[in-house]
This record gives sequence, C-alpha cells and structure tokens, in this order.
Amino acid sequence: MQVTGIRIVEMKNYSAITELILLGLTDSPEVQILLFWLFTFIYVVALSANFLLIFTISTFKKLHTPMYFLILNLSLVNIFSISVTVLKLLHNLWTHRNTISFYGCIIIWALGSELVLLSFMAFDRYAAICHPLHYTIIMRKEVCVGIAAIVWITGVINTTVHTGLMLHLSFCDSNVINHFYCDIPTVLHLSCSDTSINEFMTKIADVVYGMCTCGLTLTSYFFILTTIFRIHSIEGKKKAFSTCCSHLFVISFYFSAIIYTYIRPSSAYFLDKDKLVSLIYSVVTPVINSLIYSLRNKEFKEAIKVLTRNFKMFPRS
Repeated sequence: MQVTGIRIVEMKNYSAITELILLGLTDSPEVQILLFWLFTFIYVVALSANFLLIFTISTFKKLHTPMYFLILNLSLVNIFSISVTVLKLLHNLWTHRNTISFYGCIIIWALGSELVLLSFMAFDRYAAICHPLHYTIIMRKEVCVGIAAIVWITGVINTTVHTGLMLHLSFCDSNVINHFYCDIPTVLHLSCSDTSINEFMTKIADVVYGMCTCGLTLTSYFFILTTIFRIHSIEGKKKAFSTCCSHLFVISFYFSAIIYTYIRPSSAYFLDKDKLVSLIYSVVTPVINSLIYSLRNKEFKEAIKVLTRNFKMFPRS
C-alpha cells in the first residue's frame, strides 16, 4: 500500500514505516549548500585535531600519563560520535534527500560514554590536586584500564538497550522527524504503540549518565576548589587551577547542553531550539575538546615540537 510522503509495508495487524524523513536544519537549497561546506570544514578539523591528539599521545612517552590516557579515549569517543551524526547530515545536505532507513535510524549510539569519561577526568584532577603524593597509586595503570573499559562498555550497553526496546515498537502514521539526526525522544514520538518502558529506561539513563556523572564531577571540583583556596601562595593557586581550568570549561559547555536537552520536563521541548543545542554537543564539542586539550596544554605543545623536529630530520627522497 502506498501513501503520499510515507513508504509503508503491510504486516499482520499494523503498518510499519520502513523509511524516515529527517527535516534537517533548513529547507533552502542555497543554505543547505552553505551548511554542507561549513560542516565539512568542522568535520575535517574535528577529525584532524582528534587524530593528532591520539597520534601524539601514543607516540610521545612523556604523555603516557593517566590524564592523557583519558584524553586519548575522549578523542576516540569524539571521532565516533561526530561521524555518526555529521556524515549523515552532510549526505542529506549535499543530495537534498533527507531520508534514512528505519533500522539505520533506530540503531543509535546513545549518549553516555562521553559523560562518564568527563566525570572520571574530573576525578583524575581531584586525585592530582587533592592527593598529589598518592596520585600514582590512585590512578595506577589497572585503574585507568578499568575506567576505559567502563566508558566503552556503558556506551555499548546503553545503545543496545535503547535499540532493543525500539525494535519492539510499532511505527505508523507519520515518518517525519523534525531533527537532523535520530535522537531518541524524537523517534519515540513517532511510535503508535506503548512507549512507557522506553521512556522509563530513558529516564534511568538520564539519571545514571546525567545526574550521577554530573554529581561525581561537581563533587570532585568541590574538593578541588576547597584545596586550591587553602593554598596560601598566589602562584600555587594559579598553578593548581591551571591544571583543571581547561577541563572545567569543557564540562561546563557540554553538561549545560546535555541537561538542557534531556533533563527537563517534556512539556518544555522546543524542537527548533533543541536542534541548535544538539549541534553544540554533537558537532561543536568534539572540535572544542580537541583544540582545548592541545592548544592550551604546554606538555602537548612541547610534544608537537619534538615530533615536528624528528619529522624534519627524516631524509627527503
């Protein structure tokens, strides 16, 4: 059976949508071309900066520390997350075809890994500033590997749970999503079956990944600031604060966007504004993370200089 604007197939007792339409950011072809080149530039910068971080941290032994190990994992998460959202956005902007397959839409890399990782990075700064003498014991190799395992496993579990629950839903009537990618609340809004379990698990994820990680981060920085204020030397305070100011800016930027999008009453949703906020944590944040942890980091810039000198020493063909 064919209905205008909606492709559906007959099943036993209901009609299932097999293709969804993403409204994207704009209907204007001229603006779409402009956005295509803008997001292409952002995507290339994000990939280049994050791969540079990964290569430099992996190569330069002086950066083989717990904090840089966490930054390396953050870069991997950023590369994966921005590729999931931006590549499809670029395809739609270039071809002016905003369709996506149903299964391609519901297999969503759910948010969670980056939040967990940022909270552990705050704990790392807490250990470095509040317990400097025991830092190497607290953040030993086994702990860092365990943190990385938790970050990736929780992301996979979160994605698997949401995807599995969506596979049991019926989607009919409308196949139009007012977004530029398949966000969980917008997809659930299309379902014509009971989504109470999905909404419940979404709330659980909001609590675990939003409130718990935010709570751990705020607790860590409470003790960090308390310790910094106890330092009598002004230079000592500046040095201690400089070790965490970059991370503090990143988490403030990222958590504010996440909380605005997910941890608020459903009646307060404004889709057009939500799409702009989504651009912050899905597109802009991966670029900002890489630039902040590279350009504002003295040790990383020294490593880049060493690698550049070593590269220039290679004989030219």
